[in-house]
Amino acid sequence: MKTGKILLVGIGPGAHEHMTFRAKQAIAEADVVIGYSTYIKLVQELLDGKEVIRKGMTEELDRSIEAYEHAKQGKIVALISSGDIGVYGMAGPTYELLLESGWTPDDPIQVEVVPGSTALLSCASLVGAPLTHDFCSISLSDLLTPWPVIARRLESAARGDFVVALYNPKSGRRTQHIVEAQNILLRHRSPDTPVAIVKSGYRARQHIQLVRLAEMADCDIGMLTTVLVGNSSTFVRAGLMVTPRGYANKYDAMTGETREGEQAGRSLNMGLEGWKGCVRQYLRDTPKVTLLQAAEYFAQPLAEILDAVSQSTPDDPAGIFSAQRAIPDSHERLLESFQAWGKLRAVVRSEAGAVAELLINAADLQSKNGWVSIVNDAFHLHIDWRKAQQIWFVNRQDQAYGIQVLDQQGDALFNLWLVADEAGFDSTALKHYLEDRAQFSAPTTLEPTHHD
Repeated sequence: MKTGKILLVGIGPGAHEHMTFRAKQAIAEADVVIGYSTYIKLVQELLDGKEVIRKGMTEELDRSIEAYEHAKQGKIVALISSGDIGVYGMAGPTYELLLESGWTPDDPIQVEVVPGSTALLSCASLVGAPLTHDFCSISLSDLLTPWPVIARRLESAARGDFVVALYNPKSGRRTQHIVEAQNILLRHRSPDTPVAIVKSGYRARQHIQLVRLAEMADCDIGMLTTVLVGNSSTFVRAGLMVTPRGYANKYDAMTGETREGEQAGRSLNMGLEGWKGCVRQYLRDTPKVTLLQAAEYFAQPLAEILDAVSQSTPDDPAGIFSAQRAIPDSHERLLESFQAWGKLRAVVRSEAGAVAELLINAADLQSKNGWVSIVNDAFHLHIDWRKAQQIWFVNRQDQAYGIQVLDQQGDALFNLWLVADEAGFDSTALKHYLEDRAQFSAPTTLEPTHHD
């Protein structure tokens, strides 16, 4: 008996000249061709003599079931998708069905994935070179993915400055998803960010629009549209959308010479090994800047800035800052030590930017059931100590002494600072602080200065 086979075929954007040789070959081999009716039309002239099974938009699992049933009858089945069958295509659901049914790669029924050019690649080729640097794709369809998950992915991509390809951006029923996506992107992108809107790329009704992010949601967009949103470096010139690869960071565009301080074939000064030196240089060059402002400048968590400060040396200081991280297993003992630090200024920040500064007595700090609390007639302060993942001793020369308590993301949970009066810091409180810093923090490479 003839052994069946399933060919999962990506047919590319639609034009035959953009199909791979293997894709055409696979369809020619097939006894049965299964696909969404629109995809069947794109390859109609290749289907003479084939059994053709057309399925509707929401019948993806039916296509996989049909393919498996025909393969079990000994037939060669081509299950087709536009673009690449593994990108928002039929490869995933088919493998899920097969594996749930007990099929394994050792089964007599063979399965082959035939890749094709996915929409973000074909559409990008029509508008220039928008994907030359890091990019991601996000589907706006909430038929199978909850909207909060989609929104979270959009937020992460926007915050991370990825070029973003939006699949399934809009349909007759889903009209507001593209508007919500625009709102999320605008939280982190300029309204002038270039956007390419490509409808039916490489097909008969191809239509291309190059617009600004602020205009994106007002454009002609549908289910046959792919939307490419640029990053902070993407530009449009002479009708072409281009995302620079980053050569300008290292080389002079006109001469090709490496820029001062850079080396061909080596990481940038702002590369993995060098960027924290740039942080220290920035803190030296801008003595009035705060550590939080430095974190915002470099778009990094506060933990990374503190780590850069902690790596200071006499030859490479971090301006007027020094920092030492508390040993992780010392957090509970350190909490008990706070009570000897006298008057403190507690600083708590909300994610939205609100800042509360409270004058407290360290002895009033109470710990219970994982929470640190101060309760008096003026205010209640409650901090979830279980979220304290890092504690850093920080001082700004002899002007400020305190700790930064950070969460799992490396962002500020809250701060405690010693309070000084006109005569300066209370000598007993400062003595306890410095003793605790010496006892509970890891060694630093920077020679101690004031009061040590």
